[in-house]
Amino acid sequence: MKILFLGTPEFSAEILKRIPPKHTITAVVSQPDRAKDRKGNLLPTPLKKYAVENGIKVYQFERIKKSVDELKAIDADIFITAAYGQILSQEIIDLPRYGIVNVHTSLLPRYRGSSPIQSAILNGDKVTGVTIMQTDVGMDTGDIILSQSVTIGDKTAGELTEELIEVGASLLAEALDEIEAGTAVKVKQDESGATKCKMIKDEDALINWLDSAENIYNKIRAFNPSPIAYSTLNGERIKIYRATLSDENGEAGQVLKADKKGIVVGCGKGAINITSLQPSGKKVMDVAAFLNGKRLNRGEHFGN
Repeated sequence: MKILFLGTPEFSAEILKRIPPKHTITAVVSQPDRAKDRKGNLLPTPLKKYAVENGIKVYQFERIKKSVDELKAIDADIFITAAYGQILSQEIIDLPRYGIVNVHTSLLPRYRGSSPIQSAILNGDKVTGVTIMQTDVGMDTGDIILSQSVTIGDKTAGELTEELIEVGASLLAEALDEIEAGTAVKVKQDESGATKCKMIKDEDALINWLDSAENIYNKIRAFNPSPIAYSTLNGERIKIYRATLSDENGEAGQVLKADKKGIVVGCGKGAINITSLQPSGKKVMDVAAFLNGKRLNRGEHFGN
């Protein structure tokens, strides 16, 4: 089939890379470039970067709903979306012969929205997955074509995303075959189980040490690789990349122990053991390296 692919972040680029070569990618649509380098130069979105490197035509629309004529002119049997970032109108959905299918990183109807991977980890879920759905005008409300569950375990959002990419790409290939053959079975979502998730902002990553150790541990995993959970120590912002749960107990935010195995910090309930962090203006390092350049005593506090 001839495919128009819509996406923006690295996840979408990785899905595009794995579409079977028997299909033809006629063009891609990505959000406008917004990220900048240290000199202020605009950086291409990951999907755009991959497309340009592979000679694929790229379109970028500020508001895709106003770009129906341009989309109509693109020769495609089906549109595929994967973390594109804009809601599509019914007029756009009706353009391709086979409609639009979306690769969504949750087991719909749970976690409709822009942060399904982070939300599943934040909430302490044991299982998540990928859903291939037929897009309608709602936000991730369309009929389910295929889905597959994945165990979360102790994975960070980055590690979980890597696994979901492989599962999602495999499911998408299967769904495309079924759609082309006319054998795809579409199941309506159970609205009684629907939940939504919000867009993640930097301030969401601030650690509240009055929270439970389990919730803080989940936050650290959910926000790795971005935006990275953080706190302050002696007025300096510290990003926390990795931690484990600890059997220790103590005052919330207080350093209970600090050695090369980790920095144990009390929480509202329980404690965590920080194993990887990044002081302001420095590289990510393990705790042993951090303590080589900084003495940290029991009783010092993270946060206010």
